[in-house]
Amino acid sequence: MTKHARYLKRDRFSPVTYALLAAALFLTFVVCLFIGRADISFRETVSILWNSLWGLAVESANHRNIILGVRMPGVLCVMLVGASLSLCGAAMQGLLRNPLADGSTMGVSSGAALGAVIAMATGFTLPGFAFGGVTVMAMAFAFGSLLLILLIAYSLDRSLSTNSIILIGVIFTMFISAVISIIITFASRHTQSLSFWTLGSFSGANYQHALLLLAALVICGGVILRFSAELNAFAIGEENARHIGVNVKRVKLIILIAVSVLIGICISVSGTIGFVGLVMPHIARMLVGPNHRRLLPASLFSGAIFLLWADLLSRRLLPVKLPIGVVTSIVGGIAFIIIFCRTGKTR
Repeated sequence: MTKHARYLKRDRFSPVTYALLAAALFLTFVVCLFIGRADISFRETVSILWNSLWGLAVESANHRNIILGVRMPGVLCVMLVGASLSLCGAAMQGLLRNPLADGSTMGVSSGAALGAVIAMATGFTLPGFAFGGVTVMAMAFAFGSLLLILLIAYSLDRSLSTNSIILIGVIFTMFISAVISIIITFASRHTQSLSFWTLGSFSGANYQHALLLLAALVICGGVILRFSAELNAFAIGEENARHIGVNVKRVKLIILIAVSVLIGICISVSGTIGFVGLVMPHIARMLVGPNHRRLLPASLFSGAIFLLWADLLSRRLLPVKLPIGVVTSIVGGIAFIIIFCRTGKTR
């Protein structure tokens, strides 16, 4: 049996697993939609949703605005960002064959954050597109960061080895973090809002953001899912992938571009949110195994569920409202330590 066949044999896929994940996501979505700081009863929330669906009058216009104008777009954006970041993390871990890899490993997240911070600090916008300036800058800087890192890695190592990319990505992330801190320090008028945004926030989410995130997930996520078989080949080593006919450089470049664009759009909407792309692929791997044909879709579900609960915890279940990135860092950090210790014991 070949190494590639032995790898795929570890698949623990069951249709019941996907059914349970889908049910958990639906229930989590409903809970997050029905619970908020505004005291709106379950019955009234159901009535608002039902009447709005059929164009009927509602009891309270104010509560209708809260449910449909604030909670619904916010929950949709949280769900889509969680799914996207988790998918990107699973793709990066498979591509780089490193359990500590996610979008931030490449410096893409920090590059996108830098572009968004510059846009917000300078007030850069696009005519007719309220948040277009932040989105375009985040995407441009994410893609530019990717090109710069790959260029540096290629100049040092023509084979674009995983170790070279990770090392340069980590150094780049540290440098960009310092630049962002300098910008926030000098942008005195926006210091508070920028500081809060860099820790993750969905406070300004709307249906336009949700539509943008959905389009990005369908396009970029579809590209990533398209190369699930190639990611399985990467898991056994780049040399083995070449031997079974994978164009390593081409596939690596396409996946990295898709990841950078998707992360850039997510960060432009939500700010910097850590640990989703790092931890949730590990949870998904425990559920369905390492086969990326199963792992990538499972990562979508698990990331969305995790970030929805983190958002609910940050805005409702705690006595004070915390940036969602703080919650994901605390919960994700603890979860990753548990996973790491458990994995280490089983080896």
